[in-house]
Amino acid sequence: MAAAKLDAVTAAALDLARAAAMDEAGDFEVGDHLGVIVDDERVVTHLFACPHPGYTGWHWAVTLVRASRAKTPTVNEVVLLPGPEALRAPEWVPWAQRVEPGDLAPGMLMPTPDDDPRLEPGYTGGDEHDDTTTALRAVVHELGLGRERLLSDYGRQLAAERWVEGPGGADAAESRLAPAPCATCGYWVRLRGSLGSLFGACANGYASSDGRVVSVDHGCGAHSDVVSDASEAYLPDPVWDSVTVDSALFD
Repeated sequence: MAAAKLDAVTAAALDLARAAAMDEAGDFEVGDHLGVIVDDERVVTHLFACPHPGYTGWHWAVTLVRASRAKTPTVNEVVLLPGPEALRAPEWVPWAQRVEPGDLAPGMLMPTPDDDPRLEPGYTGGDEHDDTTTALRAVVHELGLGRERLLSDYGRQLAAERWVEGPGGADAAESRLAPAPCATCGYWVRLRGSLGSLFGACANGYASSDGRVVSVDHGCGAHSDVVSDASEAYLPDPVWDSVTVDSALFD
């Protein structure tokens, strides 16, 4: 299909295009004419600079159209458009994708999508009045599987990567200075399931990681094998004994 030719009448209607841009711009004002673009047969768009300091790189686009056999064009559209180097607001990101760890405050609800790849269906089926189903449910509940959805392999992988790279991993500053890893500490409680091969929870109330998930190669200065070498101090005999009672005084 051949490209449309420049319509001389609409291309020459510069004053009409500028007047339309100025009417729309108001205090934004209209700058120099930047050129004309052929959109279609007897349809062109005049471009004008926008001198407003808050819209650097933007321009006014005024589209003119001329009907067949008409002698004068009419204004079809006036818009302010960004150029390649225009300052623009960042693209809008949905709320669910903007939430970061720690953003969830008490009382807030964060729904989980039905197709969340971090979860997979659990076992909750069967007839509630069937003896076999009742026994099977007891087993899966004991194994921690009697839930609507369970952590998927992908979800476990994400959690493992997050924990390893976090403050409970081996790269933490306290890990590099620790006398021994958490896996050899008496306060370390191993997690159940597949994540237990790499992670556990700290149960030392004096440790900075108390109550948090830590990796097997994490560590801190509160390791259970760190014992004091100082012996118990014994006080010398007092110069004047005012405590001991001489039983001979009561004979």
